[in-house]
Amino acid sequence: MNQTSSFDIARPWRTHPRETVGLGLLGLAAAIALTGAAGSANRLLMDGSPARAAVPALPDVNAIRPVAADTALQINSQQPFATGPNPAALPFSYAAAGAESRERALECLTSAIYYEAGQESLAGQQAVAQVVLNRVRHPAFPSSVCGVVYQGSTRSTGCQFTFTCDGSLARAPERSSWNRAREVASAALAGFVQPSVGNATHYHANYVAPYWAPTLAKTAAIGAHLFYRWSGGWGRPAAFAQSYSGREADPGTLRIAALSVPHEIATPVAPVQAVAKVDGVQVVQNDGKRVRVLFTPEAREAVEKAKVTPYVETVAASDNLRFALNGASPESDQRPFGRASSGAGNQGAQ
Repeated sequence: MNQTSSFDIARPWRTHPRETVGLGLLGLAAAIALTGAAGSANRLLMDGSPARAAVPALPDVNAIRPVAADTALQINSQQPFATGPNPAALPFSYAAAGAESRERALECLTSAIYYEAGQESLAGQQAVAQVVLNRVRHPAFPSSVCGVVYQGSTRSTGCQFTFTCDGSLARAPERSSWNRAREVASAALAGFVQPSVGNATHYHANYVAPYWAPTLAKTAAIGAHLFYRWSGGWGRPAAFAQSYSGREADPGTLRIAALSVPHEIATPVAPVQAVAKVDGVQVVQNDGKRVRVLFTPEAREAVEKAKVTPYVETVAASDNLRFALNGASPESDQRPFGRASSGAGNQGAQ
């Protein structure tokens, strides 16, 4: 037998009128709150303020214009610096990290400073360190120092810091320069702030011209680097609200992983130097890339007649050096190069 059940929508009102009114008002308030929250989120996205749903894509470090260094310098100089406030970043703190994670963070930040700005001034190295720490506190990036430094290093074209994918890590650091970079890293992790770069999260060498640079706000030029922050809400201080995780990966493992991946790296175009005109020589340049030098018979004859003075005649060379360069055997009164034979050694000891 089939039974049909029905719900009388008016019954709660007849049996519990006050409770029904209360539930209705509660539901209306919840609906208004949800609508207001959605409207606020939409306004955040529209005016460029931080919102998780609007994380911008990270620039590709390989997206650089194929131009020579002097042309890149000219292109970069044409982009003006951003106007308006450029507040300094807040001091960084890694108090939440244990001893091992602190040491790892120091190692990773030192590597970034050394390989990216090893030849820069103190301010230039501090600026690179500041960019790394700015990224740690921005929701578009990993929440650890090593995570930021090695981000994308295991992808063929995805590294964010060039030294993690151009083979630089295979080069042993020079000790004094490494110690200098380590001091800068230690100070930055302890709360030192480089104020000039503000909340910059990007930079590049001034002798390259990335396609992405004009889309960002240029904040500073320090040494050979230009620094940028995101335009709109993502570049404002309120966006840097991500908490430091306090957990750092092993730098040695990250280094090995980065070196094990073949990478595609863009390199600046080297300008072709014009060859000076010389009598008797014809220079042929093809498309500004390859150069052919053709000598006339007169030029060849002049070269053959030119007097050549041997190197050993122009310097105060020892007799042994003269013999070695001339291919001759040493004189009887000259000692040969290398360690003496056992017989000779015994004779000398007697």
